[in-house]
Amino acid sequence: MKLKNFPVRIAVLTALICRLALGIVFFYAGIEKIIAPREFAIAIYNYRLLPDWAVNMLAVMLPWLEVFLATGLIAGIYVRGASLISALLFLTFAIALAINLVRGLDISCGCFGAQSGNINWFYLVRDSSLLAISVFTLMFDRGWRYFFLRK
Repeated sequence: MKLKNFPVRIAVLTALICRLALGIVFFYAGIEKIIAPREFAIAIYNYRLLPDWAVNMLAVMLPWLEVFLATGLIAGIYVRGASLISALLFLTFAIALAINLVRGLDISCGCFGAQSGNINWFYLVRDSSLLAISVFTLMFDRGWRYFFLRK
């Protein structure tokens, strides 16, 4: 399906900006968690969604995945894969937040390491918005070359 008069150049530029914003968010979140893995492991444990043996493994692996995703998104390497994984992560985060908000737990989000506040509905909206941005980036990003090498 082809949309008439659809401003493709604007969509591509918006996707590029969204991709860079996602990269910055993931980089900051990953670095904060790498610096304080103990606090992040406690935050994961407090969600009460994973078995005990998986908490420490996730607390060590997830921050590095976030930094890896940030690198791909910012550098423009494997953007489609990084955007897809980003969308899946934000979907997972949103589901975990929703479950614990419905449970009524007053726990730390853990989103940005020890700096995070307690979970609330705003965090769910934020993660849902970042999910939408990830999907938009997946659909419309064409990279830097689109602007510089376009005929």
